[in-house]
Amino acid sequence: MFRHPLFAFQENAMKDHHVILTETDRAILESYSAMLEGLSMYLGEGYELVLHSLEDYSSSAVKVIHGLHTGRTEGAPLTDLALDLLEEMQKEDADSRGVTYYTHNKKGEPLKSVTIPVRGEKARIIGLLCINFYLNTPLSEYISNFVACGLKPQEQYENRKENFSASSVELLEDMAERIRQEVMADKGIASANRNKEIIQRLYKKGVYNMKDAVGRTAEILGISKNTVYMHLRNLEDV
Repeated sequence: MFRHPLFAFQENAMKDHHVILTETDRAILESYSAMLEGLSMYLGEGYELVLHSLEDYSSSAVKVIHGLHTGRTEGAPLTDLALDLLEEMQKEDADSRGVTYYTHNKKGEPLKSVTIPVRGEKARIIGLLCINFYLNTPLSEYISNFVACGLKPQEQYENRKENFSASSVELLEDMAERIRQEVMADKGIASANRNKEIIQRLYKKGVYNMKDAVGRTAEILGISKNTVYMHLRNLEDV
């Protein structure tokens, strides 16, 4: 099959553009790939999510979710617009947050898009995260994704109140109070063991990775810091 020399030149030029990724860079891209799965669960099918690796411009798409809106699959190359945006992003005074714009797919259907640079070691751009919202998504479908009848949450978290604390102190106080109420309501826990049980449950939730958590726990429970430390040492020895 005849291949025009210009086409061959463009193809080779595309292959020559790449970023040499370190192991850390690859781990960063992998973390983005895993994050996209959760993001797609939240946003719904109206949003196409594409993660590009700059290791190979000609086969850059390493993760594609809901690609039906543009017809892309994993292994697809960067678009011409993405190449232009990447050039702009690599300038010293570029906005590091990314670029939002409106575009159209091959069918002429409208999309609202954002292209976000993924940075690796030494702040190099190692990939691009592209989100395309299909603007012809039926309103009923879009709304159903954000109301209770359209969601499929994990049962253990359904209708669970979430405290959006303004500080770590407030978070600790909220958690300690909720756990204290749970423990006090449990008749199977002896009175002498209740403080120990509260501290154990807070420990399992990682609360003691926060600054001054031991002191605040002591104040909330009306016990000494030494007592809190004693219970924590016993937990770590198990």
